Amino acid sequence: MRSKLFIIWAGFRGLLLTLVIVTAVEAPAVVLPAGPAKPLKVWMGLSSWYGEKFHGRLTANGEIYDMFAPTAAHPTLPLGSLVRLVNPKTGRSRLVRINDRGPVIDGREIDVSYEVARSLGFEEQGLARLRIELLEVPKSHWHGTQAKD
Repeated sequence: MRSKLFIIWAGFRGLLLTLVIVTAVEAPAVVLPAGPAKPLKVWMGLSSWYGEKFHGRLTANGEIYDMFAPTAAHPTLPLGSLVRLVNPKTGRSRLVRINDRGPVIDGREIDVSYEVARSLGFEEQGLARLRIELLEVPKSHWHGTQAKD
């Protein structure tokens, strides 16, 4: 009986000691970015959007176009590039991935999905002048590729 009590008491003390040690040990601080990613390049351009007519078709990178996904088409940026689009009129911004080629109409810099146009507040107008911020280019394309001015 005495040995059972001793084992129980030793187990209880071990548990208490573990709890004290675990609560005293702090996890290392997580490093958070100081703010939004710094763009590699920034420029202004006229944007349009494309939607239902192309929904379900293949994009230039082989994906199926989804008009509700945060994607865009650009004539020269490497496929897979990440771009932040800002509508100066609404103050809204959206992060998009380049997965297609376009626009096909002269004077337009970028075509966005319907969802991106809606979230930036220009789906009704169809066109908007946006600030385009190139944030990331896929590593396989970084050797000297530049964004269109």
